[in-house]
Amino acid sequence: MLYHFFFAFFPILPLLKTCPTQKMNLFQSITSALDNTLASDPTAVIFGEDVAFGGVFRCTVGLRDKYGKDRVFNTPLCEQGIVGFGIGVAVAGATAIAEIQFADYIFPAFDQIVNEAAKYRYRSGNMFDCGNLTIRAPWGCVGHGSLYHSQSPEAFFAHCPGLKVVIPRSPIQAKGLLLSCIADKNPCIFFEPKILYRAAVEQVPEDPYTIPLSQAEVLQEGSDVTLVAWGTQIHVLKEVASMAQEKLGVSCEVIDLQTILPWDIETVCKSVVKTGRLLISHEAPVTGGFASEISSTVQEECFLNLEAPISRVCGYDTPFPHIFEPFYIPDKWKCFEAIKKMINY
Repeated sequence: MLYHFFFAFFPILPLLKTCPTQKMNLFQSITSALDNTLASDPTAVIFGEDVAFGGVFRCTVGLRDKYGKDRVFNTPLCEQGIVGFGIGVAVAGATAIAEIQFADYIFPAFDQIVNEAAKYRYRSGNMFDCGNLTIRAPWGCVGHGSLYHSQSPEAFFAHCPGLKVVIPRSPIQAKGLLLSCIADKNPCIFFEPKILYRAAVEQVPEDPYTIPLSQAEVLQEGSDVTLVAWGTQIHVLKEVASMAQEKLGVSCEVIDLQTILPWDIETVCKSVVKTGRLLISHEAPVTGGFASEISSTVQEECFLNLEAPISRVCGYDTPFPHIFEPFYIPDKWKCFEAIKKMINY
């Protein structure tokens, strides 16, 4: 168990108990997934700003020396160019893994992602596609990132058919989900919770493995309230679930959505039918955040089963602050108060 400024990380057991594992933090599990890919796929290339020396978060450290400068290389500081180049590489049949240095700086590439990558298959009638494109980016708050280094832009891309958007919660999930994104025949955006790069440590299988996309995971079964999140916020909700059980006698079901687009409606609705209550939490601003989509869908599908209004505990509708970042984050106390309100409704 490892505590950070607003959450506690609890490691899980490795998925594959029969294969060798190694103690890895999240950025090392990313490196392991990329290493596996470069070793097994001779067409795979990794590129972005500073990836040749390992990147600012060290996710590609050692890969250029191992596989050569033609397969792991730096690009100009131009996100639109990085993604545009990746589309071309993928269309040509190779495996393209593009790194955007921070998710906050993915917006210059928005046109390439939304109007080119996501629509390539559809506009050509499936004659051509860029499904071998995976875009990685550090995502979410880190405690001191402020306006340009703490944003969570997943909802922007959830509005765009043709993309898959994935966010892991731990090293084991990160490796398996990233390898699934790389293997998937649709362009994928893989957001990596930067606060977990070093804070999250688990025994991760050394061999390649995949975790299915678009399948939520029920981390804890419960009967009174359904708690849904992704990425770092999952660890907040796991702690909230323990608090609710201890202080209120409330049994919480905790669900990690894992894939934002296309998301697992069936698992979430099945849980809400059982519990009658739903709390969704994410770091992004509340207005237009992906919690809104989940809330609307659950209201349509589970209206007669709801015992209380659906609750969203999210970031505020302001630019991300600096010294007040801990107060902006939807922490366990805000989530706990929301549970109390739902139970007493």
